[in-house]
Amino acid sequence: MLFYVYITTNTTKSVFYTGMTNNLRSRMRQHRLDKGNWQHFAGRYYCHKLVYYEIYETAIEAIAREKIIKDRSREKKIQLIRSKNPTMAFYCIW
Repeated sequence: MLFYVYITTNTTKSVFYTGMTNNLRSRMRQHRLDKGNWQHFAGRYYCHKLVYYEIYETAIEAIAREKIIKDRSREKKIQLIRSKNPTMAFYCIW
């Protein structure tokens, strides 16, 4: 089983959400369905556009990496995203 650390954003790229999952396709579907749900950060800010992800073999590695990314400043997150996705294009993983 693989584990993913990912970053989503909204259409205007004004807010970023970092998460971890073992099924990236399913998790992105959940984020899309959660749009506008004020009970969840990603839903509240419409963060359902995938712009970055990393793959890990263990949950422990993925959780540790997620924590590191979450602690970074907005600018550091943008630099990280641009390191693999220079235009910050939205990934489509249907």
